[in-house]
Amino acid sequence: MSRSRKKSPFMPITTARSEKEDKMLANRRHRRINKRLLNQTHDQDALLELRVLSDIWGFDKDGKRMVDPDLQRHLLRK
Repeated sequence: MSRSRKKSPFMPITTARSEKEDKMLANRRHRRINKRLLNQTHDQDALLELRVLSDIWGFDKDGKRMVDPDLQRHLLRK
Protein backbone atom coordinates (compact mmCIF):
# COMPACT_ATOMS: atom_id res chain seq x y z
CA MET A 1 0.00 0.00 0.00
CA SER A 2 2.97 2.32 -0.01
CA ARG A 3 2.22 3.46 -3.54
CA SER A 4 -1.55 3.61 -3.38
CA ARG A 5 -3.19 6.47 -5.24
CA LYS A 6 -6.59 8.11 -5.34
CA LYS A 7 -8.79 6.82 -8.13
CA SER A 8 -10.53 10.13 -8.80
CA PRO A 9 -8.35 13.18 -9.55
CA PHE A 10 -10.48 15.68 -7.61
CA MET A 11 -8.91 17.68 -4.78
CA PRO A 12 -10.41 20.20 -2.32
CA ILE A 13 -9.65 23.85 -2.99
CA THR A 14 -8.64 24.59 0.63
CA THR A 15 -6.94 22.60 3.36
CA ALA A 16 -10.18 21.51 5.08
CA ARG A 17 -10.69 17.74 4.96
CA SER A 18 -14.48 17.79 4.67
CA GLU A 19 -17.59 19.92 4.97
CA LYS A 20 -19.32 17.53 7.37
CA GLU A 21 -19.35 19.85 10.39
CA ASP A 22 -20.45 22.84 8.31
CA LYS A 23 -23.27 20.84 6.74
CA MET A 24 -24.37 19.50 10.14
CA LEU A 25 -24.53 23.01 11.61
CA ALA A 26 -26.37 24.38 8.57
CA ASN A 27 -28.97 21.59 8.65
CA ARG A 28 -29.42 21.95 12.41
CA ARG A 29 -30.04 25.69 11.97
CA HIS A 30 -32.42 24.99 9.06
CA ARG A 31 -34.48 22.50 11.11
CA ARG A 32 -34.58 24.77 14.17
CA ILE A 33 -35.75 27.86 12.26
CA ASN A 34 -38.32 25.95 10.19
CA LYS A 35 -39.68 24.20 13.28
CA ARG A 36 -40.13 27.59 14.95
CA LEU A 37 -41.82 29.03 11.84
CA LEU A 38 -44.15 26.04 11.55
CA ASN A 39 -45.18 26.30 15.21
CA GLN A 40 -45.88 30.03 14.90
CA THR A 41 -47.70 30.13 11.55
CA HIS A 42 -49.03 26.55 11.06
CA ASP A 43 -48.41 27.14 7.34
CA GLN A 44 -46.08 24.84 5.40
CA ASP A 45 -45.74 27.41 2.62
CA ALA A 46 -43.90 29.72 5.04
CA LEU A 47 -40.99 27.28 5.45
CA LEU A 48 -37.60 28.46 4.22
CA GLU A 49 -35.23 26.48 2.03
CA LEU A 50 -31.77 25.44 3.17
CA ARG A 51 -30.04 27.65 0.59
CA VAL A 52 -31.80 30.73 1.97
CA LEU A 53 -30.64 30.08 5.53
CA SER A 54 -27.05 28.94 4.99
CA ASP A 55 -24.25 30.70 3.16
CA ILE A 56 -22.20 28.04 1.39
CA TRP A 57 -19.42 30.57 0.83
CA GLY A 58 -18.90 30.65 4.59
CA PHE A 59 -18.05 26.95 4.73
CA ASP A 60 -14.46 25.87 5.40
CA LYS A 61 -14.05 24.14 2.04
CA ASP A 62 -14.82 25.94 -1.21
CA GLY A 63 -15.56 22.92 -3.35
CA LYS A 64 -13.33 20.69 -5.43
CA ARG A 65 -11.27 20.97 -8.58
CA MET A 66 -9.87 18.44 -10.99
CA VAL A 67 -6.09 18.03 -11.11
CA ASP A 68 -4.08 16.60 -13.97
CA PRO A 69 -2.84 13.19 -12.75
CA ASP A 70 0.18 13.30 -15.04
CA LEU A 71 1.44 16.69 -13.87
CA GLN A 72 0.55 16.53 -10.16
CA ARG A 73 1.16 12.95 -9.07
CA HIS A 74 2.16 13.97 -5.54
CA LEU A 75 -1.36 15.27 -4.84
CA LEU A 76 -2.92 11.91 -5.64
CA ARG A 77 -0.82 9.89 -3.18
CA LYS A 78 -2.71 8.57 -0.17
